Amino acid sequence: MPRFCANLTLMFNEVPFLDRFAAAAKAGFKGVEYLFPYDFPKEQLAGLLAKHQLTQVLHNMPAGDWASGERGLACLPDRVNEFQASVEKAIDYAVILGCTQVNCLAGLTPQNVTPEKVRETFVNNLKFAAPKFKAAGIKLLTEPINCKRDIPGFYLNTTQQALDIISDVGNDNLFVQYDIYHMQIMEGDLAPTIEKNLAMIPHMQLADTPGRHEPGTGEINFTFLFDHIDKLGYKGWIGCEYKPLTTTEAGLGWIKKYLQ
Repeated sequence: MPRFCANLTLMFNEVPFLDRFAAAAKAGFKGVEYLFPYDFPKEQLAGLLAKHQLTQVLHNMPAGDWASGERGLACLPDRVNEFQASVEKAIDYAVILGCTQVNCLAGLTPQNVTPEKVRETFVNNLKFAAPKFKAAGIKLLTEPINCKRDIPGFYLNTTQQALDIISDVGNDNLFVQYDIYHMQIMEGDLAPTIEKNLAMIPHMQLADTPGRHEPGTGEINFTFLFDHIDKLGYKGWIGCEYKPLTTTEAGLGWIKKYLQ
């Protein structure tokens, strides 16, 4: 049966962030993820995880100035030094939090830079990062994100593009973070894509589309998809990275049988 973790950036927004750990545990979740841990002392977050017996499943590397619209550093030729420094910061947090996988956001495609240079920068940054994460016992992931609705201009958009990048990097510690919501928008064909590339997918995320709300609010047949993923023998977590249609608690009917 798939294991689901609560995304505390989008879920349980009815309470302040630090109270969401307790809310997730009370709802029955055993694992949590969120975009970034860096606004809080890592020891404080580790304490909340231990108190509520939660596994820190995933967080992202620092992604630049998120509030001003930046969405990652990895493909930006003029930010390589900042990217390299962010690798150490991400590892530092992940080790204390017991988090064994970290996602690298590619970033927005920079203007007035050739496509070749953008790709070269992304590949070289991942070549730098992957072995450092491996030495710390942490898997490095990178996530294709839709550029049609949520993040126009995002550099990494499809499963195959991610796999091609990973092939060029040539390190066995680089994987795909497969987001069901984003990939339904960009390419569809969810079940066979997951099956074909399962060995390269240690983590998934979900939301229904349109709307990016909980399963059952849109077009994706999650009952079929969860059964399919289970039959494939998927051992990773699935992060619930959706915006509740009303309140978080009111929208948890779909998951109750999986949390029992």
